[in-house]
Amino acid sequence: MTLKSSFLWGGATASYQCEGAWNEGGRIESEWDRYLHENNFESGDIASDFYHHYKEDIRMMAEGGQNAFRFSLAWPRIMDEKGNRNQEGIDFYHNVIHECRACGIEPFVTLYHWDLPAYLADNGGWTNRNTCDAFEKYAELCFREFGSEIKWWTTFNEPKWTIVSGYLVGNYPPAEKNAQHAVEAGYHMMLAHAMAVKKFREMNVPGSIGIVHSYAPVDGVDDSVSTQKAMRFADNFMNNWVLDVAAKGVFPEDFLEALTVKDIDLSFMNKADVQLISKQKVDFLGLNYYARALVKPYSSGETTLTVNNSGSKGKGTTVTLIKNWFEQVRDPESKYTEWDTEIYPEGLYRGLIRANERYHLPIFITENGIGMYEDVTKGEVNDQYRISFMQDHINAMMNASDEGVDVCGYFAWSSFDLYSWKNGCEKRYGLVAIDFKDPNLKRVPKKSFYWFKEIAKSNGTKIERRH
Repeated sequence: MTLKSSFLWGGATASYQCEGAWNEGGRIESEWDRYLHENNFESGDIASDFYHHYKEDIRMMAEGGQNAFRFSLAWPRIMDEKGNRNQEGIDFYHNVIHECRACGIEPFVTLYHWDLPAYLADNGGWTNRNTCDAFEKYAELCFREFGSEIKWWTTFNEPKWTIVSGYLVGNYPPAEKNAQHAVEAGYHMMLAHAMAVKKFREMNVPGSIGIVHSYAPVDGVDDSVSTQKAMRFADNFMNNWVLDVAAKGVFPEDFLEALTVKDIDLSFMNKADVQLISKQKVDFLGLNYYARALVKPYSSGETTLTVNNSGSKGKGTTVTLIKNWFEQVRDPESKYTEWDTEIYPEGLYRGLIRANERYHLPIFITENGIGMYEDVTKGEVNDQYRISFMQDHINAMMNASDEGVDVCGYFAWSSFDLYSWKNGCEKRYGLVAIDFKDPNLKRVPKKSFYWFKEIAKSNGTKIERRH
């Protein structure tokens, strides 16, 4: 079976990770700007400098056979501290969208990819219900400004990682380790999502709206009852509190019960807001897939959440253990990247089958890629490992499509090399290499760029199919 003729083939980026120009064009400070500057971490102040190179980058996408580009709008670039529009920032995104259209590329827009304005972070960020109202106002402005130009919208990118890393692991802003705040922030983020969807419907914005989730399909180490229970805990923790809310309008009841057992106060869940959430369901799902989650029943120890943000120096240090719920384990038969990401394309196939059975919605693979150390100073990067990774994962996606999953697009992460949050710029995902030490940030397509061009132009028919 072939993919539908309207299938989208593209690359994905995020505003903070690629734009640079952090204090240009009327852009205000984000919580990431402040967090990275205050802690003297490598920042995205310049990043890929897409702000000044967008025409070149979009032209290269078209030359690479891509018919779509997933990017996010930067809230701090579009509105000021008083919630007023910043025309210079709005004009920038009109220019980006115009350039996409001129090059035959479909813009696929995300409203929020982690860059919360700093003034909102100062007032509690996502633990504060007022942030939901501010996001609704921001979304309304974006729908009004760009609604006639955009066919595909998503509200949030990866709520799970914003919450887990920001409020539990403590390696992202606001750098807390506070389970109560994590639950409050996660709830408010999903409420803000629902409020934006409601506004989208009320304004009769043409097109479709969804959400982007960091999808970790859960496998168990065996078929025992205890492992099945651990898998359910893990699925609720990693997936269901986002996807069930977005697609079905409900938080998993057993997840809420498990939180109360952990002494989480849920009294902040306002009845009227819960009712609002129940009525706002998405048109499609965006799934970012990098790896599955292999789990076993909890055995002992306190809750431990450790993420490897240092690559080879920290390889093997990643730990996910939730006391009395589950433990994530490594498969000794699998290969892992320097950042502890399992390479497991079969997980994408199985995950798509499960998501289709559970939600019955169109699905986009909104991110898929592999981060590696690469020397980009010696001409074309021969990234055969990336080609192999993409080949296997696109094949898995197409196998799921053959079995009836409505897969509508595939976005490689990423269009070009980016700033990769706490990993800095040495963790490279791009189809196009950027020499971050070159004053002009020279761009050179990698071997994978040309391979992906042939796949996109053939609408996937040149993928080596294996079952």
